[in-house]
Amino acid sequence: MSTKRISDTKVIMTELVFPNDTNFHGNLMGGRLMYWMDTAAAMSAGKHCNMPAVTVSVDNISFEAPIKLGNVVHIEAQVSRAFNSSMEIHIMVWGEDLREQYKYKSNEAFFTFVALDPNGKPRSVPQIFPETEDEIKVYDGALRRRQLRLVLAKKMKAEDATELKALFTK
Repeated sequence: MSTKRISDTKVIMTELVFPNDTNFHGNLMGGRLMYWMDTAAAMSAGKHCNMPAVTVSVDNISFEAPIKLGNVVHIEAQVSRAFNSSMEIHIMVWGEDLREQYKYKSNEAFFTFVALDPNGKPRSVPQIFPETEDEIKVYDGALRRRQLRLVLAKKMKAEDATELKALFTK
């Protein structure tokens, strides 16, 4: 299996916020945005592994700024690191007010996907390498985020999370 570049997995999805996408405050509903984020992450994972992949986890999604009715939503997704059968997908969401002509960050999150074979069992994925300074920074933090996910899911003992221990011990 060949190694791939992070930039080869990039997906940019753009949506327009219509009235049926909003809540009583005229803001994009969080659930609708999460649906779009999951879709973009699935496309990025598929570009990387060229096989079906499913969502396994979603890290904290914090909404920094609301996206209003009539604004454009830009969702940027790319694989930030590949492990054995899992891939961490980094998602950045931007709102754009076309009338006022400005773009702003709405939120950021990490999704984890697992590639599946034809029998629905986890399957190995290609490794990935970062090229830019930003890609390297996100790539380097992925192992800590993965260990934290595994500890919280009770799939790893906290004492085995070597990357996390390094943060709390001298």
